Amino acid sequence: MKTYQPEEIRNVAIVGHASCGKTMLTESMLMCAGVINRLGSIQSGSTVSDYHDEEHERLISIHTSLAHFDWKGKKLNILDTPGYMDFISETLGALRVADMAVEVIHANHGVSIGTEQTWKTATENGIPKIIVINALDKENVDFDGVVAQAKSQFGDRILPLTFPVNPGPGFNKILDVLNKEVYTYNDVSGKPQVSPAEGALKEKADSLHQQLLEFVAESDDALLEKFFAEGTLSEEDMRKGLHTALMKQAFIPLFVTTAETNIGVNRLLDFIAEYGATPMDRPKYKAFDQNGNEIEISITDPEPVLYVFKTVTEPQFGDMSYFRVYCGKIEVGMDLFNPDTKTTERMGQIYALNGKTRISLNMMGPGDIGATVKLRNTHTGNTLCSPKRIVTLPKVVYPKPNIHAAIKLNSKGEEDKLAQGLGSLHNEDPAFQYTVDAELHQTVISAQGSLHLEVVAERLRKRYKLDVELVEPRVRYRETIKAKAEAKYRHKKQTGGAGQFAEVWMRIEPKPRDTGVEFTQSLVGQNVDRVFVPSVEKGVMRACQEGILAGYRVVDVKIDFYDGKMHPVDSNDISFQIAGYFAFREAFLNARPCLLEPIYNVEIRVPEDCMGKVMGDLSSRRGKIIGMDSEGNMQVIKAQVPAKELYRYSSTLRSLTGGRGYHKEEFSHYEEMPKELEQKVIEEAKARKEKAQAEK
Repeated sequence: MKTYQPEEIRNVAIVGHASCGKTMLTESMLMCAGVINRLGSIQSGSTVSDYHDEEHERLISIHTSLAHFDWKGKKLNILDTPGYMDFISETLGALRVADMAVEVIHANHGVSIGTEQTWKTATENGIPKIIVINALDKENVDFDGVVAQAKSQFGDRILPLTFPVNPGPGFNKILDVLNKEVYTYNDVSGKPQVSPAEGALKEKADSLHQQLLEFVAESDDALLEKFFAEGTLSEEDMRKGLHTALMKQAFIPLFVTTAETNIGVNRLLDFIAEYGATPMDRPKYKAFDQNGNEIEISITDPEPVLYVFKTVTEPQFGDMSYFRVYCGKIEVGMDLFNPDTKTTERMGQIYALNGKTRISLNMMGPGDIGATVKLRNTHTGNTLCSPKRIVTLPKVVYPKPNIHAAIKLNSKGEEDKLAQGLGSLHNEDPAFQYTVDAELHQTVISAQGSLHLEVVAERLRKRYKLDVELVEPRVRYRETIKAKAEAKYRHKKQTGGAGQFAEVWMRIEPKPRDTGVEFTQSLVGQNVDRVFVPSVEKGVMRACQEGILAGYRVVDVKIDFYDGKMHPVDSNDISFQIAGYFAFREAFLNARPCLLEPIYNVEIRVPEDCMGKVMGDLSSRRGKIIGMDSEGNMQVIKAQVPAKELYRYSSTLRSLTGGRGYHKEEFSHYEEMPKELEQKVIEEAKARKEKAQAEK
């Protein structure tokens, strides 16, 4: 296989909302390049990109997959990303290593939430964007309407470089603005018949071509001077300035395609190969040295540095790591250092990928993207570098998970196997998190959406052969009091020989919220030896930990152990622990006890036309609106909602907004529960306790 220089490489992320045609666009690109000789389909599970069983079952992309081919002497690395926001981590990883983004918009659906999210990320990453409006063969397509919507969302510098001549069923002709020609596609080969634009089509091409000249001139001072002096630019000057104009995003090129029948795709490839971003356009990268100081590495540096942006477990190969080489070159058998895990890894086989098809390479140079297998201690987000120059590249920042479920393990004795599986899945996909909640005795997994949760559970079942199901996680309620109370408790036990005796007199009172439990003693006289104070405190703290009303931790209570009695022979540590425990319980139940529930700050972004439904739903969840704002064409609602009411909220929100709304949530504070709900929680806790005792 030919070795490509950095300036000959194009790393392109294909991004966009779900079901806009990204996988079929990748398929058509491979068809144009001669990598495949027939187009696969999503329905039959025969595309190059979607090759995992879970993708075939659900008929959607779940993983970012890699494809590559030569187009006009350039190597195009295509990263086909999932569109569902549940798998946003895959897309963020791809955009982290890409040099440009192709934003695909479905001609019927227009700009969606996935379009906005990926556009924003590409912009933040400093990479240029190209828009592709796909599926122009569908009924009722409104090309002008979609372009207007895109301009409204992303700015009026969007300019069609190809234009649909006959949109709708039977669509097979495009007007090419650069060449002022009409391309007619009669089959799926991607090779059109070409004819000059005439009449109204020539006028359209001339008009768009003139706009292109102006955008290119504006991107370069020398060209702008020339444009003002001569009133135009020569074709040669314009084409020389196109790459710079794209990199500065002086304009956003727009192309039209129907990927399912390979229409218009070849002209998109021509533009990417001729004018697209290369690794040399961003030759320097931020990194950190061993002391955490920010430094800069350059693509021309001789010592190798690579970033692992994805890990996936393949049935035949084990863990496969996808990476981009940022400088130096890597070779099979080379030892590289992982600063994240402080381990050395030996590079095994290096692959160029087309879906699951692997092509072995002996080396890979700077700017290129590939994969390797059997790295022992390297995971998604890790850097590998030369031991001679140890650096770490910035990691992708993943959004916080917004949906949670508890894992119920239906087979006993497999807890270690579950922990191992969860750890491995998190290393593979850092956007999925899990916690073993010792307080609630549950393992809680957190993900980016309900589909993400289901995929994680399915991987545990299939890959690790675990019998698991997802259930609603318990809420971390808290118990406290609203009044002062006191109790006197005597513990006396006589069993022959030395007995047990302790009497504890105790006062309790509420403390301000979030100030914790405070244990004090105000003993006077000699009724109780001070040596037993820690014993009483132990008993009280055990009761606080176990909970009294419903088995939840006690908070914000001041306890004063002020008197009691002891026996010269029968009093001991355990006696005072027991007496302290029960004295506190008795006082607590007399002090108007109540349950506190966690309240979360929730920030919700929704289209304006969905505001009413979302606000109504929040009200039904006992939510309190604390602010509203607008951001672009989205409305931002800020609210406080009890944790109990947020179970699978992201699924409801997507349903209410047609997949266009999303939210973030963060713990805020605890507050008292309504009495009727409190009673229900207490009854559930009692039933749970009785069931556990019966099972013993």
